[in-house]
Amino acid sequence: MRTKRTPQNRPLPRPAARVELQLACGARGMPAARRLRALARAAAGGRAEITLRIVGAAEGRRLNRAFRGRDYATNVLAFDYSVPRRGAGGAIRGDVVLCHPVLVREARVQRKTLADHYAHVVVHGVLHLRGLDHRRAPQATRMERREARILRRFGVADPYLVP
Repeated sequence: MRTKRTPQNRPLPRPAARVELQLACGARGMPAARRLRALARAAAGGRAEITLRIVGAAEGRRLNRAFRGRDYATNVLAFDYSVPRRGAGGAIRGDVVLCHPVLVREARVQRKTLADHYAHVVVHGVLHLRGLDHRRAPQATRMERREARILRRFGVADPYLVP
């Protein structure tokens, strides 16, 4: 496939992902909205309409129960609204729901900064919107490598390496 080029023979930039951030809870210590949007754009890799929603434990639990049948708050949920898959022209549309209290607890247990843990789950959630999964070993390896590559660009260590 040929890359479209400008008159100066430079590749045209990819259309940017549009990322909205919604705070549905008090999220003390949360990374800057600008950084979260940049992480989501990097993971999207092109045209996308993504909402990052930061929720409390009650909403996280309610959503996980309603959509996954699991009665606990989880760190990240991804809801893909692309129709057909990845939308017309490859655009991604979806929501990534992050549960702040769960992320705070996990970051503490894993001995990593909250900012780095947020970075990881934002990228992880957006890659789910792109159709990547981790249910089987080969898919998991592919997804983990892609996450690590994106996170490295933001100065975040590979979250799958054991310290």
